[in-house]
Amino acid sequence: MNEMFLLKMGEIVLKGLNRRKFEDRLTANISRRIHKYGRFRIYARQSTVYVEPLEASCDLERAWAAIQPVFGVAGLSRAKACEKDKDAFFETASTYLHDQLMAAKTFKVESKRSDKRFPLTSIQLSQEIGGRLAEAHPGVEVDVHHPDYTVYVEVRDLSAYVHGPAEPGAGGLPTGVGGRAMVLLSGGIDSPVAAYMMAKRGVEVEAVHFFSYPYTSQLAKDKVIELARLVTKYSGRMTVNVVSFTEIQEAIRDNCPEEFFTLIMRRFMMEIAQRIAKGDGCGALITGENLGQVASQTMEAMTVTGAVVDIPIFMPLVGMDKKDIISIAREIGTLDTSILPYEDCCTVFTPKHPKTKPTLGQVVNAEKKLDREALIARALENVEKIKVTYHDEPLL
Repeated sequence: MNEMFLLKMGEIVLKGLNRRKFEDRLTANISRRIHKYGRFRIYARQSTVYVEPLEASCDLERAWAAIQPVFGVAGLSRAKACEKDKDAFFETASTYLHDQLMAAKTFKVESKRSDKRFPLTSIQLSQEIGGRLAEAHPGVEVDVHHPDYTVYVEVRDLSAYVHGPAEPGAGGLPTGVGGRAMVLLSGGIDSPVAAYMMAKRGVEVEAVHFFSYPYTSQLAKDKVIELARLVTKYSGRMTVNVVSFTEIQEAIRDNCPEEFFTLIMRRFMMEIAQRIAKGDGCGALITGENLGQVASQTMEAMTVTGAVVDIPIFMPLVGMDKKDIISIAREIGTLDTSILPYEDCCTVFTPKHPKTKPTLGQVVNAEKKLDREALIARALENVEKIKVTYHDEPLL
């Protein structure tokens, strides 16, 4: 039989009557990720997703790499299916895992017998296969406590499977089971990490980016699109809504007290993002805000900027240390792009002494000279929608 993949589910197994919805979404996400690498049969049984190639031309290496970042999978194993027979278990383990066994000094066999009709218990099966493998590989000793390598034998309802240790999966919940949300995506470190973290909780992510040409360059815009592309390795395809923000920022500069520039700018961003989000079926906003990190991220400032929206605002980074955020950015591959020196619109017209403990009344009074509705309407007239997938050509 051909090599196949066994994908162990994570949190999905804790779900109740709606578990089937989570499993269906997970199998659909996996199918979408690997369809270009050949024809596969993908199905869920007994807390495991089975991925079986249906033709010899399937590209297993690339399919394996594509599945690893899929949310909802706790562990992944490349396995070989065989008949439910102890001789078949031994022959399959001896040939399929030969190189790994020969590279180890010690090993053990762990068995799982889901099919209770099989005559041997799990312990008996492990002893049987372990003893025969030890005889066939005299240079490798059995060590049931601290082995260099573990052979796994699973006797399930449809077939039996032999494999080595599982690799960790991406965890989380399948993308899409948690609804849709709009992330305010800048060129910094935080917002791509926030998008990743909400996608890991099953949220389908769309993005909005505010572009202030000529104060910010085309390279700054390309940087954000590239960050979105990197996030889609985990979240799946994404649409980035690029909003021209220059007129609004110039109006703020010309008509508002300097200490409120950033707060008023953020209020416009939140309101515009909400309008695009509602139009695109998103039920929440996502920001990379981190309490106390900058002047606009005090409790008072976040209260003022959030006051213009009436949908939830998810802030997955709000209580994290910066070093932990950077660690995640490095792990998911966005850090090197985030630190490129192409600044976004948040650095334009930055006040020398920003207000850190504003009240809503103060900010509303500070922006009273602005025609908010007209400025927002013009910004929404020419939103550029850019569809992004991980397989797009990198921009930087």
